[in-house]
Amino acid sequence: MSQAAARAYQALREDILNGERPAGSRLREEQLAEDFGLSRTPVREAIRRLQADGLVQVVPNRGAEVVSLSAEDFEEMFGLRSVLESYAARHAALRGEADAARLHELCDAMERQLDRLDDDGAHEEITRLNLEFHQLIHQAGGRRLLPELLSRVIEVPLVRRTFHRYTTAELHRSFTQHRELAEAIAAGDGDWAQAVMQSHVLAARATLLRPEEKEEDNQ
Repeated sequence: MSQAAARAYQALREDILNGERPAGSRLREEQLAEDFGLSRTPVREAIRRLQADGLVQVVPNRGAEVVSLSAEDFEEMFGLRSVLESYAARHAALRGEADAARLHELCDAMERQLDRLDDDGAHEEITRLNLEFHQLIHQAGGRRLLPELLSRVIEVPLVRRTFHRYTTAELHRSFTQHRELAEAIAAGDGDWAQAVMQSHVLAARATLLRPEEKEEDNQ
């Protein structure tokens, strides 16, 4: 990938993951090239890379747009996460290579956001910290292949800005599970880490797939 294409790819990827380009948004090459001060060739290359990442889809008669996923897509993704992340957590604990101190620092940082949930940036910061937390476990639990597989099934759901759907009680539960995961991994207990991660992922699935009207009632 050329330097110009890499710059366009990174900018578009960040826009998609932080919600500035929501699901269904059109990605017009001419407009993007003008926005980034580039020719259409690196923009086209960036879009192809994002399509390979699962963040962009090409729709007949419409062109490229930010991916829109059905409830069935999310069920499948969280099924994969349940298996793969539980495996990663177990092996991160058994291999003893995880940065346990950093995992606890990330837990602290996420919990501090609970006092500023009315701030528009709090959920975005939780999303960023949560992604780093999970990536540390993935990297400690496997070599190249596992982190790459998990990158796709975790980052794509972020298009739906998962943490905006959590009630305060659900955030507390999620952060408690993070704490327990960090403790299990630090203790080198693979069975404990695997069990907590599976519960954590399944709880996230229940929140994300909750019908909108029920979500509003729980706020």
